[in-house]
Amino acid sequence: MRTSHPGMGRLRYTAIMSADGFLTDPDGRYDWAVPDDEVLAFVTDRERGADTHLYGRRMYEEMRVWEDVSSGWPDLELEFARTWRAATKVVYSSTLPEVATARTRLERVFDPVRVRAIVDGAPHDVSVSGPTLAAEAFRHDLVDDVELYLVPMLVGGGLRALPDGVRAGLELAGQHRFGNGFAFLHYRRARGQDGR
Repeated sequence: MRTSHPGMGRLRYTAIMSADGFLTDPDGRYDWAVPDDEVLAFVTDRERGADTHLYGRRMYEEMRVWEDVSSGWPDLELEFARTWRAATKVVYSSTLPEVATARTRLERVFDPVRVRAIVDGAPHDVSVSGPTLAAEAFRHDLVDDVELYLVPMLVGGGLRALPDGVRAGLELAGQHRFGNGFAFLHYRRARGQDGR
């Protein structure tokens, strides 16, 4: 079991999900989850606290659009793009031929020992995105924080935001309500209290 100390980074899983727990609907769409300006500004501020992002192939391919954001985009999107580009990205994929963004490296295998070393050596937090990669991190007891943006929408199925087969105690560390009905919930793992 890991014991945190000052200066040690934390691995946090962040997801924007429907109120019934899905990242995408049964058709694979997530247009219902696009953040408005208030939510995007909040997300950008939170992302400044993570200097490394861990992605699986699918999530990386979704996010790499931020590499090409230009001056014609709205200011809030430009600020998110700058924040994203400034972070180190690690992509875990056995099939992706190469990465196409700066400050990015490709790893063929998710090695929990190496991931723990990345997190422990980070001056700031490390984020893991995408439910498949996050499931690996959860299975190896690597996730310290869970940050959920709940969208006021029931989609009835699709890609689950949280992995099956994981049991862990959580402590509420923060929350925020937005004008559009979104809600942000920040949980910390309650180490030694897995509910068993």
